[in-house]
Amino acid sequence: MKPEKVMQEGMCAPAKILVVDDTEQNLIAMRGLLDSPDLELLTASSGNAALEILLREDDIALALLDVQMPDMDGFELAELIRGTERTRSIPLIFLTAASHDPLRTFRGYEAGAVDFLYKPFDPFSLRSKVGVFAELQRQRRRIAQQVEELRNALQLNELFSAVLAHDLRNPLIAIRHLAEAMSADQNPAVARNSGLILDSSKRMSRMIHQLLELARLRSGTMVLNLQNVDLAETCRRICAEFAPLDEDGRTVMEQVGDTRGVFDDDRMAQVISNLLGNALEHGPIGQPVKVAVDGRHPDVLSISVNNRGTLPTEDPADLFRPFASSNRMDTVHEMQGLGLGLHIVERFVNVHGGKVDVQSSHQDGTTFSVTIPRRRAAGRVAADFQR
Repeated sequence: MKPEKVMQEGMCAPAKILVVDDTEQNLIAMRGLLDSPDLELLTASSGNAALEILLREDDIALALLDVQMPDMDGFELAELIRGTERTRSIPLIFLTAASHDPLRTFRGYEAGAVDFLYKPFDPFSLRSKVGVFAELQRQRRRIAQQVEELRNALQLNELFSAVLAHDLRNPLIAIRHLAEAMSADQNPAVARNSGLILDSSKRMSRMIHQLLELARLRSGTMVLNLQNVDLAETCRRICAEFAPLDEDGRTVMEQVGDTRGVFDDDRMAQVISNLLGNALEHGPIGQPVKVAVDGRHPDVLSISVNNRGTLPTEDPADLFRPFASSNRMDTVHEMQGLGLGLHIVERFVNVHGGKVDVQSSHQDGTTFSVTIPRRRAAGRVAADFQR
């Protein structure tokens, strides 16, 4: 049977009501009172019989417990129900024929009761209370179904993104190779157009890479390769990679202190690459871009990337949301891309146990600051990827 059909049948199933009373006539009366196609009555004549039902049955909406029973009274049964993880969330209503006793009532609420009814009770009131808890369970089932549907949709979307990104790589590689070969043509128009094709293919390649990284992050399949790394050397390597795009030599790098630590070098290189690429792309032309690595603190390392531009007045937190900038037009560039770069930056920094901050003003420009511990705490990677 398909999971969706099982879930639908679970939503339509009657709400289970457990009734515990040592008097058979009371159980018969309760069956008649609560007879409804929307309810399934489970009856027990003792506390031990009730515990057997609780071990056997799942998803009980409400338990009606008689207080005065031999061997195990309702209070003792309630304590056992509340003491087990599997059953502690079941709402309890106590029923008693004893006279009103504040101490007894207090003990009932202390044992976890949501209500305390004295016999003879109003049948309409009891049916109303049972109906409320039955409806609450139906709502919980609907919510559980919606959560399951959303989870399945998310997994399908992530699988689709990963497959799409992977299958797009091969034709894109062929396009890049052809564009590189055409760029050597002596015809200026052909060389110019092949250069445009090559630039576009590189941008598309970056988008595909971001989609793959996002799919790995969301699925929790990414594993950090932690090793001893000099973060300043990683920064210098990334700055050198951007040198052909930085024709004006705007990038200035500074290093202070001991910049060595234990990181995933590839992931931190991507963090620096995304931040530096954004700073060069969106910073004012002719103005410097400063990359600084600070290793003066004994326990943490800091990286900052600054340009002289300013951010929009919108909430800076929006910058780190996936696809947040995919529909925004930039004043200098036609399209900013998928809007995944800064989201991936934040996630990679988070899984290293660090954080990313951003400050922007007309006086100081825009600075993205990354702070990470020199040695990542063990045992947190899987949990962080699932956040």
